[in-house]
Amino acid sequence: MLRISWTAKKTNGTVLEEAHTTRLLVSKIRKRQATFFGHVMRREKLENLVTTGMLEGKRSRGKQREKLIEGLTDWLKAGKSLEAIEATKDRKKWRTMIANAVKQGT
Repeated sequence: MLRISWTAKKTNGTVLEEAHTTRLLVSKIRKRQATFFGHVMRREKLENLVTTGMLEGKRSRGKQREKLIEGLTDWLKAGKSLEAIEATKDRKKWRTMIANAVKQGT
């Protein structure tokens, strides 16, 4: 469409700027993750414990995986994960946080 050769050394960001578009897939995935996270946190059952990492036991060896809540707090710019967890209790506040994050992009 833009007639950019595959051998041209251009970053994805510059190609997206030339096409006057943004990354939609990543923001859609993050939005769905955030809505699911809010749903799980309001239920306060076993899924709540698993997603917050409050289960007891030994951690596996090696580099630890990034938790879902850490990725969402970075995306939502909520500061600490505790603030994000408290925000899920109020559905309107949680939805506005998600909407603001989607507007700003990834």
